[in-house]
Amino acid sequence: MSNDMNLTQKLKQYFGFDKFKGDQEAIIRNVLEGKNTFVLMPTGGGKSLCYQLPSLIMEGTAIVISPLIALMKNQVDVINGMSEEDGLAHYLNSSLNKAAIDQVKADITAGKTKLLYVAPESLTKDEYVDFLKTCKISFYAIDEAHCISEWGHDFRPEYRRIRPIVNEIGEAPIIALTATATDKVRTDIKKSLGILDAVEFKSSFNRPNLYYEVRPKTKEIDKQIVKFIRQNPGKSGIIYCLSRKKVEELAAVLCANEIKAAPYHAGLDSATRSATQDDFLMESIDVIVATIAFGMGIDKPDVRFVIHYDIPKSLEGYYQETGRAGRDGGEGKCIAFYSYKDLQKLEKFMEGKPVAEQDIGRQLLQETAAYAESSVCRRKMLLHYFGEEYTKDNCENCDNCLHPKTKIEAEEALLIVLKAVQVIKEDFRTDYVIDFVSGKATDDIVAHKHDQLEEFGSGEDLNQKLWNPVIRQAIIAGYLRKDVENYGLLKLTSAGKKFMKNPSPFFIVEDNEFNDDDDDDMSEGQGSALDPTLYAMLKDLRRKVAKQLNLPPYVIFMDGSLEQMATVYPVTLEELQNIQGVGAGKAKKFGKEFVELIKKHCEENDVERPEDLRVRTVAKKSMLKVKIIQNIDRQVALDDIANAQGLEFEELLDEVEAIVYSGTKLNIDYFLEEVMDEDHVDDIFEYFRESDTDDLETAMEELGTDYSEDEVRLVRIKFLSDMAN
Repeated sequence: MSNDMNLTQKLKQYFGFDKFKGDQEAIIRNVLEGKNTFVLMPTGGGKSLCYQLPSLIMEGTAIVISPLIALMKNQVDVINGMSEEDGLAHYLNSSLNKAAIDQVKADITAGKTKLLYVAPESLTKDEYVDFLKTCKISFYAIDEAHCISEWGHDFRPEYRRIRPIVNEIGEAPIIALTATATDKVRTDIKKSLGILDAVEFKSSFNRPNLYYEVRPKTKEIDKQIVKFIRQNPGKSGIIYCLSRKKVEELAAVLCANEIKAAPYHAGLDSATRSATQDDFLMESIDVIVATIAFGMGIDKPDVRFVIHYDIPKSLEGYYQETGRAGRDGGEGKCIAFYSYKDLQKLEKFMEGKPVAEQDIGRQLLQETAAYAESSVCRRKMLLHYFGEEYTKDNCENCDNCLHPKTKIEAEEALLIVLKAVQVIKEDFRTDYVIDFVSGKATDDIVAHKHDQLEEFGSGEDLNQKLWNPVIRQAIIAGYLRKDVENYGLLKLTSAGKKFMKNPSPFFIVEDNEFNDDDDDDMSEGQGSALDPTLYAMLKDLRRKVAKQLNLPPYVIFMDGSLEQMATVYPVTLEELQNIQGVGAGKAKKFGKEFVELIKKHCEENDVERPEDLRVRTVAKKSMLKVKIIQNIDRQVALDDIANAQGLEFEELLDEVEAIVYSGTKLNIDYFLEEVMDEDHVDDIFEYFRESDTDDLETAMEELGTDYSEDEVRLVRIKFLSDMAN
């Protein structure tokens, strides 16, 4: 079409670049020659140039179908900024009024407009289809083409209608572009768009500057994140959460810890969202906490970390989100938190969906779990998932490579698996194969009569934790493959068949173990970190104060609170309020002597205080607590408060106890007068004054059967509020 010099000149003229990146030039030539083109190029590789430049050179208007309204506007501004005339690029979507639409049509008809961005929903509207039939179309560009496939991470049914509409508007070459697609998704895209003849351009998915790490998700996750951000001050980062609620909560925690952060999700109005994006680009905020909706239209080259608070639903989504880090080639840390519970939660979310969709969702989730649990090089696993072989043994930039596990010999296990896949006719998935070799007679296996095969249970003597890593690593090594057409079915490769005839040593690394931690919230106060000397001193001080004030010691501070003080060493009243069960009231009233004692102890013993202490939490229930306090001040009956807040009466008492234990005064006399006998109140009150414990079971035993548990709890609340606060 035009010589090399010419194309590079055009690149310089329009975009100001001296040379093309990667496959860009070859892709553009293919489009200029009128051939169908398929482009697989990771985020940040310069995909948009592949259709922008040819559109400016060719006759007619190129139609770009893109699902992201924010990105359309962004790109239209960029193109129009390159030319003195307006109207070189336009977009059509639901945000335009009639006058704006007429202007777009006029510019296209006049031959001014080279690039027209259209949302897939708008493309299906009759008025647009009828208009576009009258125009000269140079080519169609389908951006984010993975949206066509149910196997992609962002399936949109309207993308399936693109081909029929293209047929209606008029034939022209098609260029499909995506940043993430497995073999399965690639085939799907080409079939659906009717471009099986397309020339494929596939860039490497390896981003050597990105560091990948998976950490177990524990109750300390907020603390870990605050600590991580503090160790990377002033750097830009994105934290992805699955729910809007978690986005709001985490952003609040970060702000409470003097980190410049803001939430971003689809529930916020668009003005707020735009302002937040701009603040992030202009660096007046460092961290965005977002649902996956964020970042699509963001092109910030120096995002230094991407954290996944929840494990993502698919590896495509994960790759695309981590891909927003380090686009300038500099440092990019990608940290994901993983727990088995999250996996179960995501599976539960799928329950209402059509069976086929659930099946796909589960398969994608299993791939993500495999990635998280495996001890294999993370880069190797990710690239293998996208159909690319990574040949190095150690990438030196992921947690598994920096802390490698010992390899174990698994030749026998691999042989058992390969034979099993063969005898069940290569027609089943991983979990079925594992049940089969382990000798588990599940309904499914019995229905297929596979429990009667000689190989059934052939691996029951081996460690059951071996099977997952053996199968995954056999796939990476090329002995097994997952069928592309019928996703997830394990098939033998020719290398696998050779191995069965002539086995050789096969080494694997065992999976990482992720134990869900179920310890209670007081965990910080227990365990080896407790300073026994300080704990004893704090108990002595508590005894002394209690004696002076003629109160039981537990009224001053609970045992759990003292344990925590002896673990995290608060030395100011402000820090003391971070301790469980210590509110502002209690800190003011009793705190001074305690923090002075701790401070002195730290100085005399050169104690290094864990700086974690300064991680302030934002009470999730603080809104509920405020409502309860306001209602009690207005003397609303407690059972009415419980009903209004949707709580059981016992749950309301839990909340009220937490309020008075942390030092807030509440007067519930109005309610006690209504529901309790005055003598009962006095008896229980006296019991607590004399007792050296506030334990409910002990109180019920001592007081006998005359009093109900609710009564004892109510008076205990009155006692704590009157005496301590």
